[in-house]
Amino acid sequence: MIEPKVFSVGQINRYIKNLMENDFILSSLLVKGEISNFKAHSGGHFYFSLKDATGAISCVMFKQDAFRLPFLPENGMSVILYGHVSLYEKTGQYQLYAEMMEPAGIGSLQIAFEQLKRKLEEEGLFDQDFKREIPSHIETVGVITSPTGAAVRDIIQIIKRRDPRVKIAIFPALVQGERAADDIVQALKLANAWGKAEVIILGRGGGSIEDLWAFNEEKVARAIFASETPVISAVGHETDFTIADFVSDLRAPTPSAAAELATQPLLQKVEEVMQLENHLQRNVIAILEDAKRRLLYIKERPVLKRPLERIHNTQLLLDRIVFDMIKGTDQKLMRCGEKIGALDARLHASSPFAVMKRGYLIAMKENEKTIVSVNQVGVGEEFRLRLQDGYIKAKVLEKAVMARGEEETDI
Repeated sequence: MIEPKVFSVGQINRYIKNLMENDFILSSLLVKGEISNFKAHSGGHFYFSLKDATGAISCVMFKQDAFRLPFLPENGMSVILYGHVSLYEKTGQYQLYAEMMEPAGIGSLQIAFEQLKRKLEEEGLFDQDFKREIPSHIETVGVITSPTGAAVRDIIQIIKRRDPRVKIAIFPALVQGERAADDIVQALKLANAWGKAEVIILGRGGGSIEDLWAFNEEKVARAIFASETPVISAVGHETDFTIADFVSDLRAPTPSAAAELATQPLLQKVEEVMQLENHLQRNVIAILEDAKRRLLYIKERPVLKRPLERIHNTQLLLDRIVFDMIKGTDQKLMRCGEKIGALDARLHASSPFAVMKRGYLIAMKENEKTIVSVNQVGVGEEFRLRLQDGYIKAKVLEKAVMARGEEETDI
């Protein structure tokens, strides 16, 4: 009896994988669907599902293929994938390995343009507050474009026609192709390092969105935003818009228009100078006329026509002030003298010497202490009597204390 062959799980998965990879349809196919569960891995791979109304399939796009996409896939985006179906042996899950991706109904470049525009706008790179004003009187213009294109010839011709004195510095750069974005960034750095250009014109002639794509690169947008010198963007025709137009300080519809915006006609400058000269002349005449009127007015004033009269009037005023001061001082001194006399009389009346003239005297002990009571001295004690014109030395022979009421009757 023949025993049935037993296969391992890995053998089955490998067999199914070979079937899928050698299948005419599954080995190379286009699939349309809507992206869901999208995840951009840190290693650069994309993992997502592709679904429609009837089902879903797991998908993966490896780093080398994902890097070539000009846009970032998003959930809900309708796309067409090119790739092959195979089995992931470790899990036994089949999946679609995407090699190329194209948005359905709209170009991938247009998607990339809208995504980058939204990203930079959210970061504030388009804000009007960051826009620098283009100088009004420019002496040197920097031009970043292809040195062989029609744009550079138009710019030079228009600038020289408008003002032959303006200097033009050309910074050659590729404006189309894979290396164009790096070339433009380098030219912007060189123009800023040179530092003599007062404005930079960045542009090229018209073309398809693919032709103008270098001006939609993120690195170019950030280089324009970082430029110390104001930048005028002049890419394509009037209907063409690029990311560079939104970031630049000023957008010109064409390179020729950029040359006109960056310069003023020499005749206009001459007219402005003449207007300034006339304005200055009128101002000087007005100032001189005003000064003349003021001088005549001052000249007719009495102080200049009769200067001694002013001095005499001032002298009379000073004499009057001195007289009033002397009069006021005398009256003040008189009032003060009268007040001092009254105070002197009161002081003299209260002086003990004035009392002595009426026959009163002062008894004092040897220590100059005034005796006001008989209790202050004893019999036999010596003391002095102070009179108006001298003193008498005396001795207590007898003393007596008056009874209550005797003091007033005795006096």
